[in-house]
Amino acid sequence: MTTKSGPELAVLAREIGTCRACVTAPAGRPLPHEPRPVCVMSSTARIAVCGQAPGTRVHASGRPFTDPSGDRLREWMGIGEDVFYDPAKLAIVPMGFCFPGLDDKGSDLPPRRECRRLWHDHVFAAMPQLRLKLVIGAYAQAYHLGDHRRGSVRETVAAWREILEETRAEGVAAVPLPHPSWRNNAWLKRNAWFEEECLPVVRREVARLLD
Repeated sequence: MTTKSGPELAVLAREIGTCRACVTAPAGRPLPHEPRPVCVMSSTARIAVCGQAPGTRVHASGRPFTDPSGDRLREWMGIGEDVFYDPAKLAIVPMGFCFPGLDDKGSDLPPRRECRRLWHDHVFAAMPQLRLKLVIGAYAQAYHLGDHRRGSVRETVAAWREILEETRAEGVAAVPLPHPSWRNNAWLKRNAWFEEECLPVVRREVARLLD
């Protein structure tokens, strides 16, 4: 748990860091291992990465996006680890703070529902300075985009221009992104417009807000 914060976020960080609701009061099956919440909150960052949930490597490291997906995400954003892991510049708030475990096929389970119910409204209310959210995957898009979300992740990402302008008009711009996992390599090849058209805008928005 990392925070660059005033008193309100510091209290939230302590409470989230000791949260065991997915074990003691789970929504469904309990978490199959000891919780290790991973979340970066900030009272100064103007950019938030809003993703899904930690994977096995992040669960082991306790640091978000310490895997090949993180390498690709940083490339998409046009920044290095020094900026990405600076809580004064970037907040990182997944929908599930703890690694949810694996299904029978070895894929990550969905983010735990307890985090959204208990924490997310409070976390984002305590970060009113945010001006851009990079919203990764279906669960994050459902929470952060609301009525701006289209039917599927593909349709939502394809509507990134409209969503960016719609949300900017409401005060906090948002860009929907696919997950930067290698599992999406085929999608990225089929949708070359994403790297050719969307990512230059993402990098420009990130650079502007970091300046």
